[in-house]
Amino acid sequence: MQKVIVALLLGAAAALAPSARASPKLDRRAALQQSLGVVAGALALPQVASADGAVSTATVQRSRGIYGGRIAALKDAVAKGDFAAVADEKNAFLLFNSGAYTQKNPQIKAAK
Repeated sequence: MQKVIVALLLGAAAALAPSARASPKLDRRAALQQSLGVVAGALALPQVASADGAVSTATVQRSRGIYGGRIAALKDAVAKGDFAAVADEKNAFLLFNSGAYTQKNPQIKAAK
């Protein structure tokens, strides 16, 4: 959001700055059109994703639902002794641990 505001301010400043063209005269209409063009361009661009690694209850529950179900489905394979099936679902265990048991405490995050 800060980048959009900076772009808007720079665009407005550029619209009002004297140009090196043969006709340095810039009336209010041209300045307004140029400023509005910068605003429209800034708003038309997709917003930059700013992933902050936020952990919410919804993301924890989603991780438990998706990957926990995959892990629970391995119950029969474990009972039969089919550990190759468990090894095939290694990623489910990794994703479950990283999503369902996230740490919000800054000291614990720093220790990782």
